[in-house]
Amino acid sequence: MLPYATAAEAEAAVGRGLTWAEAAWFRYSASIPDYCLYCHNVPILLLVYTLAPLPLALLELRRHLPLPHKLQPGVRHPPAAFLRCYAATARVLLLAVGPVQLASFPAVRAVGIRTGLPLPSAGETAAQVAVYLLVEDYLGYWIHRLLHTPWAYHHIHRVHHEFTAPMGYAAPYAHWAEILILGFPAFAGPAIVPCHMTTFWLWFVLRHLEAIHIHSGRFKLPFDPTKYIPLYGGVEYHDYHHFVGGHSQSNFSSVFTFCDYIYGTDRGYRYHKLKEMAGNHVEKGDENGFANGKQD
Repeated sequence: MLPYATAAEAEAAVGRGLTWAEAAWFRYSASIPDYCLYCHNVPILLLVYTLAPLPLALLELRRHLPLPHKLQPGVRHPPAAFLRCYAATARVLLLAVGPVQLASFPAVRAVGIRTGLPLPSAGETAAQVAVYLLVEDYLGYWIHRLLHTPWAYHHIHRVHHEFTAPMGYAAPYAHWAEILILGFPAFAGPAIVPCHMTTFWLWFVLRHLEAIHIHSGRFKLPFDPTKYIPLYGGVEYHDYHHFVGGHSQSNFSSVFTFCDYIYGTDRGYRYHKLKEMAGNHVEKGDENGFANGKQD
């Protein structure tokens, strides 16, 4: 809750006139407790999860429509699979993530996530999100590798790998324990570099959209602007990880590729790409977009 009764008081405290964004934030948040602002995270993420994968899902559900940009064109999920995936994930988000969000506000306050004025500049926000991406990617890489150890895979991570040909709705489809575990690297960045609540919301929305993107129905679209992001793994990179399956020891990174390169866990994927470039094909290529079979 902002400690200003009027916009004039806010401007006096900031020492200048409010920008349009700050004026809008003042009108919205002036009378809302900080705890309630923090709790916005769950409905925001549920809304993003519901809407972001929908266009490609509807495209895939048109059974007679050719889909030339699918990485695994031989696999099409029926409507029941989409509904089962959405229902299971929404249930976990509401019953597992929701209560943790409600209970973790003291930690958010302790690390210095603020709600007041002024709002951060675009440059400050971009720099913070860049740090969060790097921190989350590095920590998430090692957690992902641990989830592929025999015990963790069998008891936890195998749920996420039920979709060997992933789709956008399968991005957060996982065992409840995995979703909570992966919340740690996502929160680590804001804990190291505290930000404004609006940046906090933006960070989780962007991370959620990125996860949906790399699971996006096996579509590798020619106009995808993310291919211009340096070291970004993307759709094909992560799709290969799912295609190889539970015994995969390749492509653990969720955003960038540098951890896989440094620690040698992209060898199977690079071998696959070299064979693809050389034009070698196996019978499996008639069924999916990975024409050269599986390599760990």
